[in-house]
Amino acid sequence: MKISEKLARLRKLMQDKNIDAYIIPSSDPHISEYLPDRFKAILWTSGFSGSAGTLVITQNFAGLWTDFRYFVQANAQLKDTGFELVPLKAQNSPEYIDWISNTLPEGSTISFDGNLASQFLAKYIEKELAPIGYHVKGDLDLLEEIWENRPALPKNKAFLLTEDQTGQSRKSKIEAIRLALKNKRANTTVVSSLDDLAWIFNIRGNDVHCNPVVLGFSIITLDTCTLYIDKDKLSVEENAILQGDGILLKEYEDIWEDARKLDLSTVLMYDSKRTCHALYSCFPGSIKKVDVLNPSTHLKSIKNTKEIEFTRQAMVQDGVALTQFFMWLENELNNGNSSLTEISISEKLTEFRSKRPGYIGDSFDTIAGYKANGALPHYKATEESNLTLNRDGLLLIDSGGQYLSGTTDITRVISLGNPTADEKRDYTLVLKGMIEGSTTIFPENTRGYQIDAITRKPLWDYQKNYGHGTGHGVGFFLNVHEGPHVFNAAAIDIPIHRGTITSIEPGLYLEGKYGIRIENLVLCKHHSQNYFGNFLDFETLTFCYIDTDLVDTQYLEEKHIQWLNEYNARVYSELSTFLTDSEKAWLQNKTKNI
Repeated sequence: MKISEKLARLRKLMQDKNIDAYIIPSSDPHISEYLPDRFKAILWTSGFSGSAGTLVITQNFAGLWTDFRYFVQANAQLKDTGFELVPLKAQNSPEYIDWISNTLPEGSTISFDGNLASQFLAKYIEKELAPIGYHVKGDLDLLEEIWENRPALPKNKAFLLTEDQTGQSRKSKIEAIRLALKNKRANTTVVSSLDDLAWIFNIRGNDVHCNPVVLGFSIITLDTCTLYIDKDKLSVEENAILQGDGILLKEYEDIWEDARKLDLSTVLMYDSKRTCHALYSCFPGSIKKVDVLNPSTHLKSIKNTKEIEFTRQAMVQDGVALTQFFMWLENELNNGNSSLTEISISEKLTEFRSKRPGYIGDSFDTIAGYKANGALPHYKATEESNLTLNRDGLLLIDSGGQYLSGTTDITRVISLGNPTADEKRDYTLVLKGMIEGSTTIFPENTRGYQIDAITRKPLWDYQKNYGHGTGHGVGFFLNVHEGPHVFNAAAIDIPIHRGTITSIEPGLYLEGKYGIRIENLVLCKHHSQNYFGNFLDFETLTFCYIDTDLVDTQYLEEKHIQWLNEYNARVYSELSTFLTDSEKAWLQNKTKNI
């Protein structure tokens, strides 16, 4: 079915049901960033494949609201579909609400599927539109009526991790959550977010591409713990292990009925940003509710000793794969291979990773952006956009792996030949920003927006900037994007805690020319204590050489050059044990001092 036909059928349904505007968020009943195929509603409806955006459809207009990362991609994918790009001024902002209130007449009915909207978003829509005369209905899944052969919920097998692999038993994690309940004077919590469930129950799966999670829900009280999951995804023995830990197993769909049956004495702790409106609507209206961040989200972000130790091992294995890949790529280009493309080198990088111990899969689809395509921060090559590599221009590779011992995420930029003075300057300024962010020493309770500003300053000094955040949390063999902390410009009141793993990834993008981003993962750790309090700093975890061919030292201070030389020396030291003689020689040349 063509996009235009889907749009026409959707508008006919809206007309039949007296809906004036239909909102389609990019989400699922677990408020996930990356979605099972069944819930890829924006992709099916409009053809836009980005991981963030919102559609708003009326009888006269169909728009996609998305941010800077996707402007070029959206314009290309929405061409001739009947949908238009509406650029967001601020990332993750529901600016379409203002558009609705300024466009549609009072008395209009606004609707959305409560399975795809968080309770936080649903409440915001109601708060903004209802008082000025709009009718809001959050219980309509219009797509179900027209989506032919809509994918079913995934049936992929899952598996349990042991305490030796995770550093903490599921029993102790559940007890930590119960302690948080008591501290908030609550007696029950409902958990919907899939990475939280994976962490609590030491379970991993394959229900979402690149995210080792399993579809499920949980209700945890001071005395009981219920996991709602397709029990066929685990073996009989694994189900017995969970039950032996005091966990009651029920089918995935049972959550809706059990939510309706919550006892009237329930004091429910829930996270409105990670609980869908449809589930929230099942909770009895008379019970007390406490809206706070899932305690597991905070607990999960602070890695224990085992998780840190294993993550360091994963970084070494990932660095070996990247070294082999970049050496292979250079040799292929030197030997005149003219068939290398963005897609083929992405596949080759996955092949190198797949040979490393403990590799499970990629942590996200590789971004291999050559020349102008590198200026698209969330680019993914298609058959139509796929560029062939030549002996000139910049190549940006943003990639990561899922290992039993951890999750990696790294971006490197290399020159394929003839770098310009502008490319060298911009590369060096981005590198300088990454070094500044990585080496900062900061007081305890510092927020992410402060690290963001420190990292951006070398670019700001030259009146340059980038439109995405500086860093995101990373899970332990879990989601590559993990909250609750983040390094971006938003004034999010969440401190950076020791034990968290975060990316530092400044960038610079010139549409139609090139993109530059350099990314390492860092561990927050204790630095010192004095009269002024506790101070923290970062340990760089990523091991992959940073190309020095593009460095223009006139833009660096001596401390930046020293950091770069010491980092590259450490990369060689950590990786050389796992390399062949020819690989060692190649890497030694790449990591020599400048």
